[in-house]
Amino acid sequence: MPHSVVSQDSPDLMPDMDATTNEPNPVEGLNRESQESDAVDQDMTMAEAGIEGQDIPAPESTPVVKQEIKLEDLFADYESDEEFPSSHVNAVKDESSPEAPPSPESNGFALGASDQDVMREFYKRLFPWRNLFQWLNHSPTPTNDFGHREFAFTLQNDAYLRYQSFATSDLLRKDVLRLMPSRFEIGPVYSTNPRDRKTLVKSSAFKPIAKELCFDIDLTDYDDIRTCCDKANICIKCWQFITMAVKVVDVALREDFGFKHILWVYSGRRGAHAWVCDKKARQMDDQKRRAIAGYLEVIKGGAQGGKRVNVKRPLHPHVARSLDILKQHFQSDILENQDPWESDEQFDRLLQLLPDKSLNESLRKKWSSVPGRASKSKWADIDALAKTSKGLDTKALLEAKQDVVLEYTYPRLDIEVSKKLNHLLKSPFVVHPKTGRVCVPIDTRKLEAFDPLEVPTVTELLEEIDQWSAPEGDSDGKKLQDWEKTSLRPYIEYFRSFCLSLMKDEKGVSIKRERDVGDAMEF
Repeated sequence: MPHSVVSQDSPDLMPDMDATTNEPNPVEGLNRESQESDAVDQDMTMAEAGIEGQDIPAPESTPVVKQEIKLEDLFADYESDEEFPSSHVNAVKDESSPEAPPSPESNGFALGASDQDVMREFYKRLFPWRNLFQWLNHSPTPTNDFGHREFAFTLQNDAYLRYQSFATSDLLRKDVLRLMPSRFEIGPVYSTNPRDRKTLVKSSAFKPIAKELCFDIDLTDYDDIRTCCDKANICIKCWQFITMAVKVVDVALREDFGFKHILWVYSGRRGAHAWVCDKKARQMDDQKRRAIAGYLEVIKGGAQGGKRVNVKRPLHPHVARSLDILKQHFQSDILENQDPWESDEQFDRLLQLLPDKSLNESLRKKWSSVPGRASKSKWADIDALAKTSKGLDTKALLEAKQDVVLEYTYPRLDIEVSKKLNHLLKSPFVVHPKTGRVCVPIDTRKLEAFDPLEVPTVTELLEEIDQWSAPEGDSDGKKLQDWEKTSLRPYIEYFRSFCLSLMKDEKGVSIKRERDVGDAMEF
């Protein structure tokens, strides 16, 4: 259902024009907070509930009262570290999975993700506001990279506020604590402050100019091949599809495109997001983004029926490298753990992907005579029977088997997330409203050890603070911040180191440019 639209003080809601598409917005409303001396007009547009990073027609806003920002405000959030609440109260557990596996949805949500008091404590005490600022600002001092960045809030009444912007992390934190959104998303950096776009003489002057290159991987896109779970349910077995995807996409982005600063983030429920933060990635236009998305897309078409892999021979180096990475996962995670061809209907799909009709009939006869034969054995049967088949094209069979491996292991990307500069995506460290779990970064150096079911929930984190006590013999008198007392600590420390590395490289680029200019001026 679409989000409701609320207006506190404006009876007339007029359609607005999108700054990027020139299409009229469905609805825009104004929301003013009378208790704030620096009241700002807020844009409210309709959005689909539960859709992450949805492209929404761009409304316009009224001018905002300028505030004088002191430098000390930039780091005035040392005791804070928090994420977003939920407007939904009851989680519906999906019982359609064959083994009813443990899922993030079954733990955490009912324990506080919808409680505004709980979420307010999380925002105040745990959310890493300062590090979020450093990550998006690329500098310890305020720049337009943060000040002209769009934030979008989904309020508890499902109103959707776009084009929010903030000069510092402390101002963002204060607005989140004031509005208590059920979620917030991050959009692009614009050519001017998003709040000031209505003051421009020409609407074309307001346009997105930079944003991280993003990728979205969701386990629901694997429902036709994962056998342990389906829909919103996940377990450690099917999480290996995400592990495989991260390995393949990460190495391609680094080795083939030269990107260095890639942040992987658990979505909080059943997937992962990648944020490519290098400056050359942030400044790419839509055409370049589409090209990279197309380069990485190998699995195409719908989930039902037919071959979904169509690669040229000889294999592109990226595809060949991916096969080398994935073949070990194919044996253990697919053939053994998923056992995808156990039934007659399941192995019939495998036979459709093999090229020789005579071989297929021999395999069908063998497998039908031994019901429940393990997929690992069926995969070995292909080569065993191929040796006895006359006139078999061994090269075609090898290529078909390679395509099968790719079909069952290669990343399934939602490439629409990657194609457009103005796409919005959920912020790291927010709390997923359905599970109560924090959207934590994934340390790719420890990728195999990451378990989404072990990611802390907001309620667990607050309990850890209450139960914490200083170790015996700890007499150095150092006062720990609240996040340092919880299981969120390693995730924030990883994020902090990522931000510092990014800022260090950005500063190096700036210094180099200054030197280049100086050299050019010498005669």
